[in-house]
Amino acid sequence: MIHFKNHILRSDLKWVCFNFTKNNFESSKIAFWASGSLQIAQNPRFYGKKRGDRNEDDALIKVTMGRRKEAQTALLEYLHSTRSIQFMDAENMSRNSPRFLENILKKFSDDENIGKSITRFLRYHPINEFEPFFESIGLSPSEYSSFLPRNVFFLNDDKLLLENYYVLCNYGIARNKIGKIYKEAMEVFRDDCGILQTKLKSLEELGFDKSTVSNIVVSNPNLLLENIHRDFLIAVEKLKTLCIECGWIEENLLNGETYNWRHVYELLCLLLSMGCSKVQLREILCQAPRLLFECSGRTATSLIGFILKFGVSSSQIIDMFLHFPQSDVGIYVRNMRHSYHFLVESELNGREIGKIVRTHPVLLGSCYLKKVDSLLVCLNVGKARLREIITKDPQVLKNWVMGSRVKPLNIQKESPQKQKAKFLLDLGYVENSPEMKKALKVFRGKAGELQERFNYLVDAGLDRKDLLEMVKLAPQILNMSKDMLEMKIDFLVNGLGYPVSSLVVFPAYVSYTRERVNLRYSMYNWLVAEGTAEPNLALSTIIACSDVAFIKQYVDQHPRGLEMWDKFKKDIYSD
Repeated sequence: MIHFKNHILRSDLKWVCFNFTKNNFESSKIAFWASGSLQIAQNPRFYGKKRGDRNEDDALIKVTMGRRKEAQTALLEYLHSTRSIQFMDAENMSRNSPRFLENILKKFSDDENIGKSITRFLRYHPINEFEPFFESIGLSPSEYSSFLPRNVFFLNDDKLLLENYYVLCNYGIARNKIGKIYKEAMEVFRDDCGILQTKLKSLEELGFDKSTVSNIVVSNPNLLLENIHRDFLIAVEKLKTLCIECGWIEENLLNGETYNWRHVYELLCLLLSMGCSKVQLREILCQAPRLLFECSGRTATSLIGFILKFGVSSSQIIDMFLHFPQSDVGIYVRNMRHSYHFLVESELNGREIGKIVRTHPVLLGSCYLKKVDSLLVCLNVGKARLREIITKDPQVLKNWVMGSRVKPLNIQKESPQKQKAKFLLDLGYVENSPEMKKALKVFRGKAGELQERFNYLVDAGLDRKDLLEMVKLAPQILNMSKDMLEMKIDFLVNGLGYPVSSLVVFPAYVSYTRERVNLRYSMYNWLVAEGTAEPNLALSTIIACSDVAFIKQYVDQHPRGLEMWDKFKKDIYSD
């Protein structure tokens, strides 16, 4: 009876301590005295459950822990004594498969003797031993459900699985990490255990110690797969020729990242084939290892391909990598492409863009520039002035990165006439010459607009020298808007089938309306089909003459010529 009272007293004290630590009352001063009594000041107010409820919860926790421990013991006894599984494996399975044990415990009521009940249950209901095994090596039921073998329940029946499992355990790899290896490289557990031992040994022979090999294999299980393992060996051997240590490789491997080591090896070979020396390549990799490891080197390879399109030489690419910024390669490539689009939207021509890419690749890859439209507003300039600023000093781009504050430019504006004169001087006119004075009267529009039209014609395929002669012969070419020029050249090339170079001998084509040109060629093509006109006449021959001359020379040569002329004219002009 005295023992029972002491037990109640100890339970009460445990309950009080437990609920103080659970913060079930307002803040108050607590003092524990040497006698074991508990003193509480400031009259605390309790908000917890009733005393009886707490005792039930505490008992439930004790019972649950006890039931689980008894279940673990029963499962250990069954696996080791009945199923002859090695004691270490049986103990690991019984202690590290909580979900499996919970499913078994659900089959019994709370008042049963769990140890005896589970022992009796396992005697007549053999379990699928692969379930607690997979869970004990770090896999959840949702992960290992697809791995459960068909028509096999007993673990000892899968000799290859166990043998390779023991190879990894004996190598020093934690049992709860083996599940990740099984999940990502399951084929390894189907091979003879000697193959796995050979693979681990080959990694050591590269210069890695056992601890490093264990870490690499756990973080990159695919290295144990035959093809990837072979490619890894080749890539590491290549790195060793550059005097790169194994510790550097382990340090820069991204945990859990899957690598294509063939691509890594190919990037190394590509850089060496471009003239990069081993000393330079080692310096590049030590300074920017992500060039090699980010996306298995594919991002760096795409960067090389991108800038090669602009005529960048191999030596310039190597120099770019030697001065590569401390950033992700993906961010660098994104910045490079964004900078390219910025230059395109600024309407620089291909030659100017190529020059900037060749001379300032690191600058373009290090800056994420503002949008052109917002930059024009901030600077208070037009595109022509923006292009002038960029081509004069591309380094100014680093002042226009996203998030930076850009102030308007203080520009001393020249008069429109002076700007136009400067444009004509750039075209090759002699200052104050009669030709220049005549051109100043003929050209209409601002200097920036004239330059924009001139650049468009160059980009359309006309040689600059030829275009200068065309402008002198037919200045009206630059008096048309860029959209109008684009429409007429598109009709010339895609509608009539003439090359852009045909404008060199007949620049006045752009002065004629589209309806006139369409009518003449519709009629001419019909006459050619009827056999009354010669094919492949010059552009100027068909368009330049007057309607009266064209009708007399071509249309009247066919009995139905005037009829078709009127029909074509009605259809075209009505549209």
